[in-house]
Amino acid sequence: MAGGRRDEAPLRAGLAALLCALHVRAACQDATVTQELLKEGFHRDLLVKVELGVVGEDAGGCAVAARTRLPPGIYVDPYELASLQQHNLTKAVLIPDVIDVEAPEYLATDLLVLLYMEPDPRCSRCFKAALPVHGRYHRPAEESEEALIVLKSPEVLVCCCDNRLSAECWKPAEVEAPCSGKTDSPCQWYSITHKPAYEELILQVPVGLRQHSSLVCVVTLLATVLCSTLILAAVCKYGHFSPVSRSE
Repeated sequence: MAGGRRDEAPLRAGLAALLCALHVRAACQDATVTQELLKEGFHRDLLVKVELGVVGEDAGGCAVAARTRLPPGIYVDPYELASLQQHNLTKAVLIPDVIDVEAPEYLATDLLVLLYMEPDPRCSRCFKAALPVHGRYHRPAEESEEALIVLKSPEVLVCCCDNRLSAECWKPAEVEAPCSGKTDSPCQWYSITHKPAYEELILQVPVGLRQHSSLVCVVTLLATVLCSTLILAAVCKYGHFSPVSRSE
């Protein structure tokens, strides 16, 4: 009988440790991330919202950011972003910071964005930020008149200079950007496992059909020739040309 009780002791201890680990894991995954595309067409606003939940108690006074990777089908205009940052409308870091805004989708590369978030006054431990994004030109499609661009759920990052975060929930992360407004002391970025409201966000970009390529080329050529002829005729009719005299 005593031997049976001794055998049950390690089992109970293991079960208690498992329940404790599950409780900690559930608390750590209490953070929720949602992202939404506003407006229509090629020029959209990517709205990201983060709710830290219980783990947000440790992140008081820390900078919160969302790190997301944009596929080649969309991009962020660095000049537009610089203008918005000058007016304190948004703050983000682009990696790489040099972007070819004229490149089509099949010649572009992924873009890593670190989007700094602001507290949401309507919700405690909630943060949000918006980023203007633009669709790139895609190759003509065979059947569908829309190209699908998939946006993965962003990674939640917190940068703290004074706070000590729970090691069970927060893991050190390497980020090539400073903390927002914290440059006088060494600070550390941390990442947290979260549950996205939706695993993926799909952006639909209108594209042309390959079977219309010949028609588009012919119409474009005719329009170019017609416009050039009209411009040349107007110049010849209304232009004033002064004779050039040569001095001997």
